[in-house]
Amino acid sequence: MPTKSTNPPRRAEQSFKGTPLSPGLALGRICLFNEYRHSNLPEYRVSGTGIRREERRVRRAVVVAAERLDELRLQVAARIGPAEAEIFTAQKMILQDASLAADIVKRIREQRVNAETAITDSLQVFERRFQEMDDAYLKDRATDIGEVRRRLLDVLGNMRPGLQCQGGGQHCQRGYKRIVVAEELTPSLSIELDTEDVLAFVTVHGGANSHAAILARGLGVPAVSGIPGIREQVRCGDEIWINGDTGEVVLHPAPERLAAVVAARQAREAHAGEVSPPVPGFAVFANVSSAEEVRQAVAAGAEGIGLYRTEFELLQVARVLTEEEQVTRYQAVLAAAAGRPVTFRLFDLGSDKQFPALGIPAETNPALGWRGARLLLGRPELFGDQARAIVRAAAGQPVRVLYPMITDAAQFLELKRRFLNATGELDVRHISHGVMFEVPAACLEADSVLAVADFASIGTNDLTQYLFAVDRDNDLVAGDFSADQPALWRVLDLLVQAAAAAGKSLTLCGELGGNPLVVPRLIGLGLRTVSVAPRLITSVRAAARPVLTA
Repeated sequence: MPTKSTNPPRRAEQSFKGTPLSPGLALGRICLFNEYRHSNLPEYRVSGTGIRREERRVRRAVVVAAERLDELRLQVAARIGPAEAEIFTAQKMILQDASLAADIVKRIREQRVNAETAITDSLQVFERRFQEMDDAYLKDRATDIGEVRRRLLDVLGNMRPGLQCQGGGQHCQRGYKRIVVAEELTPSLSIELDTEDVLAFVTVHGGANSHAAILARGLGVPAVSGIPGIREQVRCGDEIWINGDTGEVVLHPAPERLAAVVAARQAREAHAGEVSPPVPGFAVFANVSSAEEVRQAVAAGAEGIGLYRTEFELLQVARVLTEEEQVTRYQAVLAAAAGRPVTFRLFDLGSDKQFPALGIPAETNPALGWRGARLLLGRPELFGDQARAIVRAAAGQPVRVLYPMITDAAQFLELKRRFLNATGELDVRHISHGVMFEVPAACLEADSVLAVADFASIGTNDLTQYLFAVDRDNDLVAGDFSADQPALWRVLDLLVQAAAAAGKSLTLCGELGGNPLVVPRLIGLGLRTVSVAPRLITSVRAAARPVLTA
């Protein structure tokens, strides 16, 4: 008589589509983060001397939490970079805000409640106010307020911040070699855990511009967010696969998918650390947001920096940098590039990169509003400071300046004129001025635009969005955001032909250029330069080499 199998039945594969926060692939088992570790904190009434005792507890918690933030700032500065470390300076400013402390003390005195209750009630009010705002950037700042609340409660409850896994089953290993599933990706999760052993993060909430997402990218930990209900559908120990490049998440992956994932991971690991030599006739540059990423790009063998996203220097510190601060950061980028060409994209703020420090009025449709080139024209003081900072940092060495969201030749010429006026007393002979092709109108006028620009880059992410009227961050229509559409390739062909006729260099710096499956087609079109994430340099060259050396 055959024996019965004791193996439990395989659960059906489930696929989800979220928002990619930090690139990379991960396959592993789940650790479910405990979101409710403060749910059983004491709540009690106080009176007399008890009121003063609770006030003292609040003051002590603020001091201890501030000291911990200072420690984290130093750790992050050493591990990732000074810009990312400023995230914890921003949290400390919230923590030590006098109005916040006054509100907490007022609740203790008037409502006669303990410190835990007053802190929870006060900060949750502020947190909800930010969450209800239409501005995506301000919504992400609600995470910082929640972090301050959790830090204070951890101090009051003498709790150790970090992973406190929910479930405690036989598979739970407190994040060691596990994929952490949580309600929200917070700086605590992305820094205070031992991220060398955490495989990835999957969360319900957390924007691409949130502080925690910035830290996860800096640490190289894959992360996907924007999957409602994921915590209710998983258990500690469940197997899960995530793609931080695309936002794809698969729970209980089927055997055939597992085999393909494992094979791909083994191939990637086999070439980990290898530096692929340049491909003759095909240049691979890097897209970066900081000096640390430049160092990663150089280590990966990048031939230059094709896109330095200067606006991220502002987003990471949540304020406008002075001209001197910009000079320091730009000098660090140029030093890290070690003589390789660097392309500075001027601040591309607005739309999905909201920046409240500029006081931009609320817009019904920010993707079609005051962003990119229009914002630079509307904020001459911001533009002028950056122009001078770039030229001063360059100190006579060749530097390329890229103007974002250009709509036509006249707009580009006006911006260039203002750049030169702002830097009139400086040596600008080594500065080249280029255009970003991402607005369809500019693409259709490519001949006239390239006649006045020194070089050009193609931003396929925004170009695809505007060409097909599709928002890739909108779950309802994200499936329509595809590069495999004839109209996009007709526009790309038009740009390649126009650049060749004008004798101007053309680089493709959108995500399309980092797809090895598409690289042969780009080469066939005539494109000979792409700029991609540092980690993709090897795979892109591997795809280009047989096409150009056959």
